[in-house]
Amino acid sequence: MSSRSRRRFIQTIIGGAVAAPAVLRAQVDTPAIYLPAAPADSTHHNDSLLTPGRPAHGAPKRAEHRRSHGEKEKEQPLPLIKPPALKEGSTIALVAPASGLSHGEAMDAAATLRSLGFNVKVGEHLTKAYGYLSAKDDARAEEFMKFVLDPEVNCIMAVRGGYGVMRILPQLDWAAIRANPKVIMGYSDITALVNPIYKLSGMVAFHGPVASSTFDRYTLDSFKRTVMSAAPAGEFGESDEFKGEVFSERRASTIVSGTGQGRLVGGNLSLVTALMGTPYEIDTEGKILFIEEVEEEPYRVDRMLMQLVLGGKLQKCAGIAIGRFTKCESRTRGGEFRMSLSLEEIVHGLLEPLKVPTVYGLSIGHIKSKLTVPVGGLATLDADARTIRIDEAAVR
Repeated sequence: MSSRSRRRFIQTIIGGAVAAPAVLRAQVDTPAIYLPAAPADSTHHNDSLLTPGRPAHGAPKRAEHRRSHGEKEKEQPLPLIKPPALKEGSTIALVAPASGLSHGEAMDAAATLRSLGFNVKVGEHLTKAYGYLSAKDDARAEEFMKFVLDPEVNCIMAVRGGYGVMRILPQLDWAAIRANPKVIMGYSDITALVNPIYKLSGMVAFHGPVASSTFDRYTLDSFKRTVMSAAPAGEFGESDEFKGEVFSERRASTIVSGTGQGRLVGGNLSLVTALMGTPYEIDTEGKILFIEEVEEEPYRVDRMLMQLVLGGKLQKCAGIAIGRFTKCESRTRGGEFRMSLSLEEIVHGLLEPLKVPTVYGLSIGHIKSKLTVPVGGLATLDADARTIRIDEAAVR
């Protein structure tokens, strides 16, 4: 090779090495959203069924980069759809997409729903059969999708939370969920199901009681107003259960004054943070984010909230509705208690500087009297009045 050819060869290598990072940056900054494939034995045949390695038909499209200054355009969501309203005689299917119950607890949950006037179909995988999971991943995903495709089922309700929903997300068919709209409900670990349903299926889902919950007056009133009436559910504040208690479980309080309107997203704080960096990450921009937690030490709550701050998630919200942080005060006592920040110090210290309307203590979370919150529903948060108002019907 001549000296001139050698120089050209070296320049080519150097040029390629310099250019490569820019190419990689473009690939990382503008990911397409690829939705996972449906279960292999799915009987739902539709042109929009998802194929590995291909964008789902009708899935949210991520806009191209504005190459001139490298900013990303807003991802365009699917047109919103709402499931049909429930009524007396509607059929509720019970599933355990995370952890299971004992057989007796599952049967008691089914009896409670029947006493409220519903027909009930009981899934085969409701009990504690596979460690901390109700069943293996493919069995839980298959059973959930079976009820999605069942025309007799009007509502799919988890019997409990626990852990395990994240494990089955890649096996769910988001297009089939959109094509078969029905009320899907639960809380706690079910946060990881209802938010992706809204994001990837474009359907309103519900953070609300599970089948083993106590359907007291407050809970039942919110449930009926939200999923059994094709009219806006209206305004909700605190329940009578918590008036006059300590900060972690007391009456609602204003953290940052103001009002904000947006679509509702969120749920259990641990799951909201766990979904970050995945295709199922919750979009908080212009939204009302609601969060709740149970049995987490203050430093863990601090860490999770700080992760959302560092990720720019809280700054983008139209409002923040904090539910109950049950049993989240430090477990240390006496002289050692001063070693921990209180939950109140953490919430005020991290959220006040954001200047986003924020209220603490709404009846959302691991408590007896709880709201049914439509994920994807339009709402107004009034931090000064310490209320949240559902502005449009969540069902049709």
